[in-house]
Amino acid sequence: MKVLVTGGLGFIGSHTVVELQNEGFEVVIIDNLSNSSEDVLKGITAITGKTPIFEKLDLREKSAVQNFFKKHNDVTGVIHFAASKAVGESVEQPLLYYENNIASLVYLLQELQQKPEASFIFSSSCTVYGQAEKMPITEDAPVQAAMSPYGNTKQIGEEIIIDTAKVTNISAILLRYFNPIGAHSSTEIGELPLGVPQNLVPFITQTGMGLRQELSVFGNDYPTPDGTAVRDYIHVVDLAKAHVIALQRLFNKKNLQKVETFNLGTGTGSSVLEVINSFEKVSDKKLPYKIMPRREGDITEAYANTDKANNVLGWKAELSLDEAMASAWKWEQKVRS
Repeated sequence: MKVLVTGGLGFIGSHTVVELQNEGFEVVIIDNLSNSSEDVLKGITAITGKTPIFEKLDLREKSAVQNFFKKHNDVTGVIHFAASKAVGESVEQPLLYYENNIASLVYLLQELQQKPEASFIFSSSCTVYGQAEKMPITEDAPVQAAMSPYGNTKQIGEEIIIDTAKVTNISAILLRYFNPIGAHSSTEIGELPLGVPQNLVPFITQTGMGLRQELSVFGNDYPTPDGTAVRDYIHVVDLAKAHVIALQRLFNKKNLQKVETFNLGTGTGSSVLEVINSFEKVSDKKLPYKIMPRREGDITEAYANTDKANNVLGWKAELSLDEAMASAWKWEQKVRS
């Protein structure tokens, strides 16, 4: 089976390419390198012994997407990661997010709907739940008004896929994931944001290396045990494996509906201070941090109920917060050595 992975040189995409190749899939990657590097191909090859096909193109260019599918007309499965993903940046640049995250999705689906059948895995997010009223969050929790343009693009994306699947031969699985962290145990690939990190863990590891003066902790007055925001941090390798299982489910026609939805998390919430403590434990370093005001668009807490993913999808997160932080730290040290 030939599988297209959009954003396949990014953090989650590259780890998923590794797991796909380990399972024998032929992979072709689309990436515009806006937040990634072609060097990631070397890491994927070092781990798997196989180099995936790579096409550098921007999914916002409709003609480029059409030409890609003419060239690779045997692609029947797509895992769609390519999207801008920073909550704060989306608040500042909403139109960038709507163009990049919505137009690219529409152009992909327009090509797939012409095929006799197609399987589509969508990289969604727990942000669709907004500030959920009950913890842990199940897939039946109401989708709330988005707290940021980024979150809104994930909600709109899900709606576009559901509407399209009703009238085409596309079957889809929407994977709503919580907070991916960590790196591959080989330290060949990991999270390497361009510029200042927008996510907590790479900012922690860069601060640990001395690249950043101190970590900003946004808010210590949340109604949580230690006052800092709580999230469900999932190891990226566990997350990547879930995408392969989801794709196999569609290929083997095990899906019970045209569009299925699964939460991907550990089922455990960890506060920002608990993540800092985990880093300090695995690195044996003291991390400098400063309490700052809350950020617009941030919610108090979000962690997953994973029963559906465990029982229906047949997937379970296996790696702990400490293991994820240790792998992220090993990766950071290797990158900077």
